[in-house]
Amino acid sequence: MIPRSASTPIAHDRSASVPDRVADLLAAMTVDEKIAQLGSAWIFQLASPDGIDLDRAGPLLADGIGHVTRLSGASSLGATDAARVANDLQRYLVEHTRLGIPAIIHEEICSGLMAREATVFPQAIGVAASFRPEHNRALADAVRRQMRGIGAHHGLSPVLDVCRDPRWGRLEETYGEDPDLIAHMGVAFIRGLQGDDLTEGVVATAKHFVGYGASEGGLNWAPAHLPERELRDVYLRPFEAAVRDAGLASVMNAYNELDGVPCGASHWLLTEVLRDEWGFDGTVVADYFAVNQLDQYHHVVSGSEEAATTALTAGIDVELPSTDCYGEPLRRAIASGAVAMTTVDAAVARVLDSKFRLGLFEQPFVDLGRVHVHTRPPEQVELARSIARDSLVLLKNDGALPLQCPASVAVIGPNASSERSLLGDYTYVAHVESLIEVLKSGDNVFAMPLGDGIGLDETTDVGHVATVLDQLRDRLSETAVTHTDGCAIVGDDRSGFDAAVAAAAAADVAVLVMGERSGLTSDCTTGESRDVSSLGLPGVQEELVFAVAATGTPVVLVLIAGRPLGSPEVHEAADAVLMAWLPGEQGAAAIVDALIGTVSPGGKLPVTYPRSSGQIPLFHGHKVSGGRSHWKGEYVDLSNEPLYPFGHGLSYAAFELEVDALDGRTVDPGDVVDVVATITNVGTCRADEVVQVYSRDPVASITRPVRQLQGFERVSLDPGEHARLTFHVPVDALGFTGREMTYVLEPGDVQFLVGTSSAELHPVGHVVIGGAAVVPVRRVTSNDVTVERG
Repeated sequence: MIPRSASTPIAHDRSASVPDRVADLLAAMTVDEKIAQLGSAWIFQLASPDGIDLDRAGPLLADGIGHVTRLSGASSLGATDAARVANDLQRYLVEHTRLGIPAIIHEEICSGLMAREATVFPQAIGVAASFRPEHNRALADAVRRQMRGIGAHHGLSPVLDVCRDPRWGRLEETYGEDPDLIAHMGVAFIRGLQGDDLTEGVVATAKHFVGYGASEGGLNWAPAHLPERELRDVYLRPFEAAVRDAGLASVMNAYNELDGVPCGASHWLLTEVLRDEWGFDGTVVADYFAVNQLDQYHHVVSGSEEAATTALTAGIDVELPSTDCYGEPLRRAIASGAVAMTTVDAAVARVLDSKFRLGLFEQPFVDLGRVHVHTRPPEQVELARSIARDSLVLLKNDGALPLQCPASVAVIGPNASSERSLLGDYTYVAHVESLIEVLKSGDNVFAMPLGDGIGLDETTDVGHVATVLDQLRDRLSETAVTHTDGCAIVGDDRSGFDAAVAAAAAADVAVLVMGERSGLTSDCTTGESRDVSSLGLPGVQEELVFAVAATGTPVVLVLIAGRPLGSPEVHEAADAVLMAWLPGEQGAAAIVDALIGTVSPGGKLPVTYPRSSGQIPLFHGHKVSGGRSHWKGEYVDLSNEPLYPFGHGLSYAAFELEVDALDGRTVDPGDVVDVVATITNVGTCRADEVVQVYSRDPVASITRPVRQLQGFERVSLDPGEHARLTFHVPVDALGFTGREMTYVLEPGDVQFLVGTSSAELHPVGHVVIGGAAVVPVRRVTSNDVTVERG
C-alpha cells in the first residue's frame, strides 16, 4: 500500500523479516522523524468533521506520529465516520510524509470499545465475578473486531491491578484481589484481543504497572507501600503471566510511586524486571500525562526536558495522550547528550516493530462498507447479556428469591429507573461527561472543541439501554409493578421516604435497586478518582432500606455498584441481596432473569466483602499471622471476619462436593498434581457452581499465605447431574519468592483444599516436594482442568 522508497527498499518489502524492515527504516530516519514516533496527539488536534484539518494537523504530522489518541473515545463520531477519519489520517501520513509511516490509533476498552455506537459490556469486576476466563476472551475478541473495523489497533486494557482496598474508586476496573484469578482473566483477555496473528489483532496493554491498586488510604495516585517480595508474589504476578504466557504486546506504567520512585521513572521496574527478567519485547506506553507528572506531580525532576530524559531512560517508549515532553524537550535532551541516541533508537525500533506486526504498512486503511458488521451485532449483544448474567452474585437469600409470581411488586431506589447507573467509568457516556465537566470548568487542558462532529456532543444518549424497572414491568406483565425512587444516590433528601414506605407496605415484595453512579465527574461515587472513606451505601439509601424493611414486606436488595457496599445491618435487614456490579447495557435484562428465576445466579465474589472500611485491607490470602488480633481474635468493636468471603456466592440449587484424597506422594519440579473433585446438583433447577482449589504451605523459610488459589472451574449442571473435575496443578506453581528474591520451590509438604468459597473448604491431603535444597524454577499460572460429566 505504501510506495517503495529508494532509501528504504527493505522496509516496504513484506517478504523481509520484521527486524530487517525495522533496521532499514530506522537507518533512514532523521532525529525529528524518530522523535515523532515516540509522541502522540488527540484526534481533535488533528481532525474536523470533514477529515484531517491541515491547519492544525500539518505541523503535528510533518515528521509522522507514533499514536493517535482515542479516535472514537474523544469525539462524537459514529463507527462509519470514525473509520472514514481514520482512513483520511492514514492517507495523509502515507502520501504526505517523507517515509509514509502509518499511525497507531489507540482506544480505551475497559468494558468494551469506548465508542458512541459500541456494545457496552459489564465492567471488569463483574467479568471476574463470573469466574469464566472464556467470557473475557470472547469479550476481547468482540472488541478486536470492532476496533479493527474502525481502523484502531491498540487497546488500553486489561487492568491487571491487584486491589485489596475497595475504597479505591478504580476497583471496578480490576479483576479483584487474587493474583491467580487476575492472571487467568488477563491472559484470556490478551489472547482474545491480540488474536493468533497481530495483522488481524489489536495490541493489548496491561496496566497499571505496578501497585496502583494498593494506594495509601485507597486514594488515587497515592503511594503504594509494598515490599519487594510481596510486590513479586502478588502484584507483579498477573503481569508476569501476561508477558510469559500470553505474549503481551504493550505495558502501561502506573501513576503511583514505589519506595519513593514513581513507576514511570523506575528503570528497575520498566527495564530490569519487565525486559531483562521476563523477556518482554513490546512497547511501554505512558499512562496519560505520566511523563509530565514526573515534574508537575511527583517533583522528582525539574522541567519537561528532565522528565523526558528520565522516562525514556527508565523504559517508557511512547508518551500519551499528547506530546508534552517527547517533542522539543526530548530534542534538547538529545542535543545536550542527556539522552543517548541508542536509547532513542531502541524505543523507536519497538514502535516500528509494533506497526509492522500489526500489518499497518501493508494495509493502513479499512473497508468502510464493512464497519457495520462489527458495530453492536446481535451476537455481541447476546454475549453482553450472557456475561452480565454470569456476573451476578447472590450474597444472601432467605427465600425471597426467585420471585414467585407476586401479585404486586414495589420497585424502589435511585438505580431502578436509571440506564446510566448500569455503566462503568470507562464507558463512552461516562467519559464524555468527564471531558465536558473539564471543558466547562474553564480549565480546558485538552484544547477540545464542543459541538457536532469531531468535537464532543453534549447529548449523552443511552437510549438502547433498558432499566431494571423497564425489564420488571415487561417480564412481570401480570403483576402490578409500582415505582418510586425514594431518594437520590447521594444527598440527604428524605422527602421520598413516605411514598416508598407506602408502596412497599401495599406490595407483596419490595425490590430495592440501589448503589452507586460510576464515572469521573463530581456527582459520581465510584470510578477513577472517586474514592470513598466508608463502604456504606451513599447518601441516605441505608436509611431507606431500614424504613422499607420495617413495613414487614419482604425486601430484595439489588446492588448496582463498583465495589462491595452496605453495612452489615443493611444486609441483615434485607431478605435477599443480589450484587449486580456495573453490568453494562444488558445488565437490567440479566438482573431480572435472576430475580424471576429464568436463570440461577452463579457468580462468586472476586473480592472479600468487608463489614467495615476499618478492616481494610481484608483479603483471603493473608499471612498466617494476619486476619485476627492476637490473642483475642476480634476487634474490640467489630468481628474480624468478612461479611462475605472471597469466592462466596449462593444459588437457587443445592450442590454436594466430594473430593479424592491425595496420597502424600513426592513430587518434583516440572511435575503436575492432579486434584480431583466431584460436584453434584442435588437441587431442583439447572444452576452453576464454581469449584475452587487452594494450596497451603504449612512450613516454609518465608511466611506464607493461609491459602493460595490454584485453580477454579465453573460448571453448569441439571438436577441430578454431576461433573468430575480434575485440576492439573503444576508443581512449579507452588513456589514463592525466596530469601534471595528469586522464585523457588522449597522441599516439604504442601496441602490442598477444595471448596465452593474460600471459607467453605474440604481438605484433600498433601504432596511432598522432594529434594534437599531450594530449587529455582519459573513461576507459572495454570488453570488446566479436565471435566467429565455424568
